[in-house]
This record gives sequence, structure tokens and C-alpha cells, in this order.
Amino acid sequence: MKRISLFIISLITISASAQTTIRQDPAIKQMVDEVSSKNIESIVRKLVSFKTRHTLSDTVSKTEGVGAARNWIKAEYERYAAASNGRMKVQFDEFVQPKGNRIDKPTPMKNVLAILKGTDTADKRIYIVSGHYDSRVSDVMDVKSFAPGAVDDASGTAVSMELARVMAKRRFPATIIFMAVVGEEQGLYGSTNVAKRAKAEGWQIDAMLNNDIVGNTYGMETGLKDNRSVRVFSEGVPAVETEKQAAVRNSVGGENDSPARELARYTKEIAERYVEQLDVKLIYRRDRYLRGGDHIPFSQQGFAAIRITEMNEDFNRQHQDIRQENGVDYGDLPDFADYDYIQKVARMNLSTLANLALAPSSPQNVGVITSGLTNKTQLKWDAPKGKAPAGYYVLMRETISPYWEKKFFVTGTTANIGYSKDNYLFAVQAVDAEGHESLPVFPKPVR
Repeated sequence: MKRISLFIISLITISASAQTTIRQDPAIKQMVDEVSSKNIESIVRKLVSFKTRHTLSDTVSKTEGVGAARNWIKAEYERYAAASNGRMKVQFDEFVQPKGNRIDKPTPMKNVLAILKGTDTADKRIYIVSGHYDSRVSDVMDVKSFAPGAVDDASGTAVSMELARVMAKRRFPATIIFMAVVGEEQGLYGSTNVAKRAKAEGWQIDAMLNNDIVGNTYGMETGLKDNRSVRVFSEGVPAVETEKQAAVRNSVGGENDSPARELARYTKEIAERYVEQLDVKLIYRRDRYLRGGDHIPFSQQGFAAIRITEMNEDFNRQHQDIRQENGVDYGDLPDFADYDYIQKVARMNLSTLANLALAPSSPQNVGVITSGLTNKTQLKWDAPKGKAPAGYYVLMRETISPYWEKKFFVTGTTANIGYSKDNYLFAVQAVDAEGHESLPVFPKPVR
């Protein structure tokens, strides 16, 4: 039996004559293995070579500044796209950011998007992986000084780019967007533009994975070196929750089962299934204490979005002028990044994205039947749109558990589970014959 996440503890019965367990897809495992730490390091060092990628820096030079950096990123995405037989299209997402906080004048900005179109024209799902390519030093308005930004966030940009290289050669029913955004250090401006555009244009974004600061394994002050652990941040109460939705959440105890939390749990399960020596830590906050990142604008537009970041940050590296004081090196230089660790994070992202993009859509109208009092739990749902699944998993956990503890396989669109909805939490996900699972859906009360 393949290694599975420890919190999946039950065998899953498919029929009376056969049993199966959660398993790896060999095609996804091959993609995971193709993710290269050498390629990631090459990308990071190339981005550092532009001297500064400050959002307000030079856009004319071919060798220095934010303009040279974004042109190079676009050219690299286009090079990867050559292997896609025309399915991957690369574009600038251009906009003018008005004068405002940390922007001293109206400024043209450009995100870079590599869009790998899904092969199923009826499948409108979109999955996004992102990092920000801008950088900064101590003074957020300093556009001239050397701002290498190796870990913050050439590392996240390298994750997006390396995944594009590996996945461009493959076919997925759903669309995947590999994104490098600008303006994060000035105020999340690039991601905000994409998120608002997505909402206005009706993009069906099922999941957004933001990789920001994913290259350091040394714990400042503690001296700990942890190359196994990675944090996933997810909001509990959806940013767009209505008063009616809040009332339902309060009545059923769903404060820990937002779409972002389900995405975070899914990421942990899938990543630990495919990536050796990786512990995904679920952090029940939208982001770090009093801080933010590029997933937040997507959350604010109603999309499920999470932040992936290293376990221990080194603040002598982040947002620092390059210098040495009292024998201590300061600055976000590439020699201090851990490229094998970034490789793990990239593999984590790839396994999650590939499973989602290959899986059926999530079931619709998932509900717990409340028409009668019972110590069992009755659920019903509608089949997902598009590709028909092989069946469904009903997921269950105790109310105090952060992870799903049991999976029950069913082939219909109803389930009668011998555990009380008062004492357990449930969700339902679709699964195909190859074992690719959709995102779980937390049920609503129905009669």
C-alpha cells in the first residue's frame, strides 16, 4: 500500500467484492519528480541579477529593474509554452495604479500570466498558483538600492515558473494559471487587479495558491533549521459572508469549514501523499499576525485562497538593506536560500494543482437532512457539473479535529452515516476512477 497521510485512517469500500485505498497517480508522481531544485535556483539567481525589482523601479533598461524582470519572466513562460501545442498562452495583465499608499504617482504595472487552457471546453474551472516578483529593501520607497528579494519572493515566483515548465507538457480538463504578480510590497496591487478582473469577467476560480517567502529553513533567534515543515494559512470566516450565511454557520458550527479551510486540508492531504519528508502545518489565520499577502484580494472577491510560506522566517533577510552589522549579515541574498526546500514546496503545489485539475468538479447542493431527529446523519447532494465521477467520499471528523479522519465511499448521491451530526462534522467530495478527488463541500442544513 502506498504511503498515505496519517489522518486518513479508514479503508474505503468501492464494492462488495473489492476494496481500494488512497493511492498515488503515477502520472502526477512523475510530474512531481520532474520539479528541479537546479532550475528553481537558476530562476531565483536570474531574478536577483536584475539588481532591484521594486515596483516603481526602471522599466526601460533591458538588464536592470522591474521592467527587465517582467520581460524575462514572460519570455520564460513563452519558452515553456512551446511544449504545450498551443494550449498555454502568455500575457501581461496591464493596469495603471493611481497615486496612493506607497505609490507616489500613477504607475503602469504588469502582472505576468501563463494560462494553460483546459482540454474540456465545458469545464470552466480555473486553478491559480502565484508568487510576486517585486522586491524591496528597508525603505519601501527606495527604488535604486540593490534589492535581491531571493526568498521574498523570487522563491514563490520560481515555484510558479517551474510548475509551468513541468505542467505545460501535460493535459488537464480544467484550466491552470501560473502567475507572477507585481506590487505586493507596495500594497497587494497586482493581485488585487487580477482578483477584481476575475470577478468582473466571471472566472470560475476554485482555488488560488499563493506562495510567498518559501525559501528559508533557518529560524532566526531560535537557530532551528527545519526543512520539513511548511505553513498553510487559511481564513475561517469568509470575507464575503452575508448575514444569512453567518447565521447558518453559527447554527451548525461551521466556523472551521470555510472553502479556504477545506482547500488547506486538501492541500495537506495531497501534498503529504506525494512529497516525502514534508509536514504541512495548517495555520488557522488568514495570514501571519497583522500581515498580509496576495491571496487576500482573492478571498475578498469570494474565491477560496490560501497562503503557503516557510515555517520559520529570518527577519534579518526580509526587507533589509544589504549590509553587515556586528558580524551579522542582513539582506535577502540568494546564497542564503534553501533550494531543496523550495523544490519540496513546488512539488507540494504541483501535486495539489494536478489532482484538482484532473478531478471531477465538486458535488452540488450538499446538505444534511434535518426533517427528523436522529442520531444518524443523512446527507444528500447533486452530481457535479461536467465529467461524471466514479463516486463520492463522505468525509467525517470529530468537532475538535483539524483533519478529516474517515472517508466513506458511496456511488449514489445520498448517504446514511451511523454517526451523529451533533458530534461529528461532514463534507462530500467527488472522485474519479483514477482516484482524483475534488475539493470537499461542507453541507448546509436541508429538509
